[in-house]
Amino acid sequence: MSKIIVIGTGAMGSGIAASFLAHGATTIILGRDQAKAEATFPVIEACAKTIDSACSSGQLIAGAIAHWHEWADTDLIIETVSEQLDLKKRIFSELDQRVPKNIPIGTNSSGFAISDIAENKVTAHRMFNVHYLMPAHVVPLVEVVLGTQSDPALAQKICELIRAHGKKPILIKRDIPGLLASRLQHALMREALSLVQEGIVTPEDIDIAVRFGFGFRYAAVGPMAQKEMSGWDTHVLSAQTVYPSLSTIDTPPACVTDLVKQGKTGMSKGAGFWEWSPQGLARFKRNYGMRLKAAFDVLNIVPDEN
Repeated sequence: MSKIIVIGTGAMGSGIAASFLAHGATTIILGRDQAKAEATFPVIEACAKTIDSACSSGQLIAGAIAHWHEWADTDLIIETVSEQLDLKKRIFSELDQRVPKNIPIGTNSSGFAISDIAENKVTAHRMFNVHYLMPAHVVPLVEVVLGTQSDPALAQKICELIRAHGKKPILIKRDIPGLLASRLQHALMREALSLVQEGIVTPEDIDIAVRFGFGFRYAAVGPMAQKEMSGWDTHVLSAQTVYPSLSTIDTPPACVTDLVKQGKTGMSKGAGFWEWSPQGLARFKRNYGMRLKAAFDVLNIVPDEN
């Protein structure tokens, strides 16, 4: 049975803890104090049950990071605190001193490089970015990223551990801004926002094209394998025409920056490209959750061959 320690009691920490708990791991969540860690239990258990309705094989334990000392026999530690570089570096400095040198330590940071977080740490070789996507208990992908001093062999063992607990890890061999998933999303959004800015299509058109076009296929097969099916010769010929016309802007266009200036940043503010009423927001989130669960089930109809 694996032993996993998750540091942080927010949505990401709870989701990551749930993904391990549902697959039988002894899962320890550490917060600023014991009470804050214990308060996450209902959320973690509810998320775990969406993965495995029985959810009876794992054990959930709470603790305060300042007083925790039971690091031995731990398979992986994942830090999920708020995106503040100084805070993450401080926690990693403590772990550098307190945790046995054979235990790998990961950060779930989406904005900071593990090379920066692990800078000047004595045991930087066992430090990685172990990045889950939200909602962490549902989305299968986990990005394991090497820093400048990270041990590649240990990274492979982390991938094996994560895979054994129901996720789909990928190993990113260099610490690049945005990792992999976010870079791909930004590439798509640069083109999408440019087309909206030029008045060629609407935001609604973008969503329909992705959800009911090529995005529909991607739940069944990824973009590289899809081109293996259609033929790279076709892609090369098409790309010669399309590539020169693609957007190369290096800053977001006015159609979105103007929204931000107006405070229309999306659902949390009640407006973005669309207006969001409380009722409409609740309905959207309910449908989103149902669709994610259905997509998760689709991905498991015919598991990928390892």
